[in-house]
Amino acid sequence: MSATGECACGGAEAVILACSGAADVGEVADRAARLLSRERGGNMSCLAGVGARLDGMISGAKEAAPLLVIDGCPTACGRKVVEAAGITGFLHLQLKEIGLRKGSTPRTDETVRAVADKAREMLGAASGGGAGRCAL
Repeated sequence: MSATGECACGGAEAVILACSGAADVGEVADRAARLLSRERGGNMSCLAGVGARLDGMISGAKEAAPLLVIDGCPTACGRKVVEAAGITGFLHLQLKEIGLRKGSTPRTDETVRAVADKAREMLGAASGGGAGRCAL
């Protein structure tokens, strides 16, 4: 990655905003986003910063290519925060859509991996088959 935030292979990096709610699915969404960030699947940013209307957080999310919002439960706070900030054209992963339910989702490494894999798949499809960041 260059000093300008561009991938050395061309294009801006993916940004991931995740619900970090108190429920089991909030924890899983947060841990999956952190795992993707560690594995260079995108750059996790701060959803609370977008909600607080911090200019740098909003501009970073708007400039992301692509932006992925991971929501734990159907309330979709993450999606609502991003939309309220005027951000459009983002990817949205709602954990209920992949069979995870609030109150009955195991907080295991395997569950976190499954969510991260789905998110990576979505980012790859949005960036033309890439993983959302430069290849390792």
